[in-house]
Amino acid sequence: MDERGSRDAFSRMGTIGIEEEYYVVDEDGRPTSGTDELVYESDPPELLEGRLDHELFKCVIESQTPVIEDPTDAREHLLAIREALVDHATAHGFDIAAAGLHPLAKWRELEHAEKPRYKSQLDRIQYPQHRNTTAGLHVHVGVDDADKAVWIANELRWHLPVMLALSANSPYWNGFDTGLQSARAKIFEGLPNTGMPTAYEDYEAFDDFERRMLETGSIDDRGELWFDVRPHSGHGTVEVRTPDGQADPDRVLAFVEYTHALVEDLAARYEDGEPSSDFRRELYDENKWRAMRHGRDAALLDREFESTTGLGEIVDRETERLGIDGIADLYDAESGAARQRRLREEKGVDALCDALRLQYE
Repeated sequence: MDERGSRDAFSRMGTIGIEEEYYVVDEDGRPTSGTDELVYESDPPELLEGRLDHELFKCVIESQTPVIEDPTDAREHLLAIREALVDHATAHGFDIAAAGLHPLAKWRELEHAEKPRYKSQLDRIQYPQHRNTTAGLHVHVGVDDADKAVWIANELRWHLPVMLALSANSPYWNGFDTGLQSARAKIFEGLPNTGMPTAYEDYEAFDDFERRMLETGSIDDRGELWFDVRPHSGHGTVEVRTPDGQADPDRVLAFVEYTHALVEDLAARYEDGEPSSDFRRELYDENKWRAMRHGRDAALLDREFESTTGLGEIVDRETERLGIDGIADLYDAESGAARQRRLREEKGVDALCDALRLQYE
């Protein structure tokens, strides 16, 4: 990875990229080491060439779509990547599952990847990284100006807990029920440079922060700024990294639709000269906590942080304001966390594991 990004990378508005992290599972749906075979020891389908990578554990694999120029093509690209990945995995005796945390993933029993980047992280970060079996959804939206991208990332922070609450799909950690709806979000916050970022005045301020972190050895590369939202100075995008992983592609596409609509809306506001919000980061943290703890039932602090509003009302407002419908469908459906708990209680862990297998049709 290049150490530094560039202001010049921000040149296109409204493009989309979707990155998904999944679990490699065995025939019983349990996490298993498989990324060596799928990433290094075999040739993936042509569609996945350059778009497949592993993560920290050998049971976690990532795919990336190509740059999507037209938002209406997002479904086609997402389904094609998923189908190719499942076919590739099946041909080597594996299957693919998705959730924020796999309910049966026990980090002490799973193998870490041997890539030098991850070995360095494990040595430097220690326990928080050793246990990081998380899997998320990352959505990139292109922005045509670096300062605009930073402003949009700042303003997106209020919306991130809405996404987290709707995506909450990780109630189980290391085999037990955490009482959270998204334990992934809390586990991942154990790493440095995660969670809600502070606001940056402009791209120069963000670039200066990135430079300081690199030059002081605080991070090995800019990809280790793992905040919930960030200007991606390599791709020229705003990257939202908030949602839990999802097996159902319609749930993924709802977050893609919402993120794209928010970025386009905020870009227009920036161009109209709207002033930046000026609230303490801790207030955004409070909303994130409410989302990870209560999920669909969360009441979030409103835009002025003076009162609370139920998630359902927020979804209704956002749907009408932005002209979208995917997040309304998510709210009306059973949440991922509730579904996992119901399946485990009613049908057992085998049924739960089976339900997490990737869907792409």
